[in-house]
Amino acid sequence: MKLMSWNVNGLRSCVQKGFLTYLRETDPDIACLQETKLQAGQIELALHQPYECFWNYAEKKGYSGTAVLSKATPLALRYGMETDSEPEGRLITLEFASFYLVTVYTPNAKRDLSRLSERLEWEDRFRTYLLSLDAQKPVIACGDLNVAHYEIDLKNAKSNRGNSGFTDQERDKMTQLQAAGFTKCAVKPRALALIITHKYWVGERSPTW
Repeated sequence: MKLMSWNVNGLRSCVQKGFLTYLRETDPDIACLQETKLQAGQIELALHQPYECFWNYAEKKGYSGTAVLSKATPLALRYGMETDSEPEGRLITLEFASFYLVTVYTPNAKRDLSRLSERLEWEDRFRTYLLSLDAQKPVIACGDLNVAHYEIDLKNAKSNRGNSGFTDQERDKMTQLQAAGFTKCAVKPRALALIITHKYWVGERSPTW
């Protein structure tokens, strides 16, 4: 299986810059998109393959949002963690016969860190949610987790220490996720990942145009 995970930073703009060409050339079985910034009915994709499209829109216009394009029909869908909804459209779970696929756009702490406590609470809920799925069947989690885990993941790490996405608290939450048994895929610009393992996540900061 070929899986693509991509923070498109506004899907309508990304389409104008070659998204459909890239999708056709790479031909993933499943494409997970974050930060789509869409509302229902705002885009119609001229897809080269019979993908089924699943959308989770934020209540706030032009904000957040996730999507999954899949060649295979899932057994079930979920659009939240504790409930089947998420007001900022940050999560979609697809259940297949042998695994769960979760795509996520983790909220950032904001430049002034005013949302840090909310972000850390999200991290705990997300980890608990993934583990609840993993108790049933293997999990693949992918998306933009809005964190640079290690210094090597970030340019000018020393000067960015403590900034949003690189606070000790956020990095520790990623460590906790890894300690729970999840294995990180190597992250490369516009990378595609072949998914063959058990507890798995793809990408901390997904590529953008």
